[in-house]
Amino acid sequence: MGKVFLVSLALLVGGIVLIVFGVNASNSLNSDISRFFTGSPTDKAMWLLVGGTAASVMGAVGMIFGAKRE
Repeated sequence: MGKVFLVSLALLVGGIVLIVFGVNASNSLNSDISRFFTGSPTDKAMWLLVGGTAASVMGAVGMIFGAKRE
């Protein structure tokens, strides 16, 4: 396995973990209170979801195109 594949796999797994944490944070009491007053979940939950999605996409793209290069 090449370095590109391993880095991409780490990004994909890390992104999935961040998404899971983001979903859990968005369902927390803090997020419910924030949603009541502002209409949106906490910034922490949003950043976890956005960062996890970005990392997952980069990891998946890296695995697809990295496999073609090697």
